[in-house]
Amino acid sequence: MQLSVIILNYNVRYFLEQCVASVQEALSKINGEIIVVDNNSSDESCEMMKMRFPNIKLIKNNVNSGFPKGNNIGVAQAKGDYICILNPDTVVAEDTFEKILAFAEKQTNIGIVGCKLIDGTGNFLPECKRGVPTPFVAFTKIFGLYKLFPKITLFNRYYAQHLSENETGNVDILVGAFMVMKRNLYNEIGGFDENCFMYSDDIDLSYMALKKGKSNYYFHETTVIHYKGESTVKDGLYMKRFRKAMQFFYKKHFKSSFVFDVFMKIGAFFFALLKKNQSNLKPLQAEEYVLFSKDENLKNKLELLLHKKLHWQSKIEVNNLFSYSISNKEQKEILLDNTNFSFKEIISFLEANKNQCFTFKIISKNTFFMIGSNNSNDKGTVIIIG
Repeated sequence: MQLSVIILNYNVRYFLEQCVASVQEALSKINGEIIVVDNNSSDESCEMMKMRFPNIKLIKNNVNSGFPKGNNIGVAQAKGDYICILNPDTVVAEDTFEKILAFAEKQTNIGIVGCKLIDGTGNFLPECKRGVPTPFVAFTKIFGLYKLFPKITLFNRYYAQHLSENETGNVDILVGAFMVMKRNLYNEIGGFDENCFMYSDDIDLSYMALKKGKSNYYFHETTVIHYKGESTVKDGLYMKRFRKAMQFFYKKHFKSSFVFDVFMKIGAFFFALLKKNQSNLKPLQAEEYVLFSKDENLKNKLELLLHKKLHWQSKIEVNNLFSYSISNKEQKEILLDNTNFSFKEIISFLEANKNQCFTFKIISKNTFFMIGSNNSNDKGTVIIIG
């Protein structure tokens, strides 16, 4: 078997359904498997999997065992030569795995491969390629030096700014939302370190691959949506776990000190303030809705639900999906019907129309809901449509 995709889920039932649907499409030409590990969800995630995807392997944990252990449980039952660690709040393109595996097979001494990630508005997520967060590199991140001096190597290591988002190349650290690597290497490293509950596990795994003498890569030729934050609420518990996770990484790989611990607490404090201010931002309110679909029944149903007249793009070819442009600066919600347009086309549409007066919702094929996120700090939105 060529590839095993491991999806660890916790209470994101609708995001999981959309994710698995996209992965199924992406594996249609690959000898692969999907393994969903559920960390004791209470939102009918497992019931949905049994009804919608009865042939997919589902592992039900009786407790929330954390990100590292949950993924290790899934990988232990994987059969693929390669594995992909994938968040449930992601959407992959139909050719994502074909491209990634073709790239990986051409490399020698391959470690971990990541890809280009965007949020629900089409904006690039810089954390999908990073440098090793040594104390100094962490300092440049927390105090924004990487923004002030983006071309100076001393200060631009945190987000691996030696590569642009549209360049493929070596990086140190990949993000746990999407990681592809050989299963044998994962097992040789020992998988994710279960002493860390979450948050620094992907840094640790990437760093362990480097210590084995392997080369990690950022691959820009395929894009994946990561709604980012659907599985985790940014609350006080999050900050406590995040700080502990970073302390775990430094104690494991670097010398720790009292000064550095104080520095981490100061950095975590400012990070918490930033997240609090971002969470207080008012949500965008759509003034117009535009539906890209050929289904008139869907149009009528959405007009009843939204109490709005939709601008309906019905008789459109695939190429015309990308030619739509706004005529004014009114806030528009773009509704994209996956029955008519592939995930790859939808992802390309988000990228092409980022930073305009648009928000986006995807209506996945054979579902009764639409999903979107208005920014990378937004917890995401699920709207039931019937």
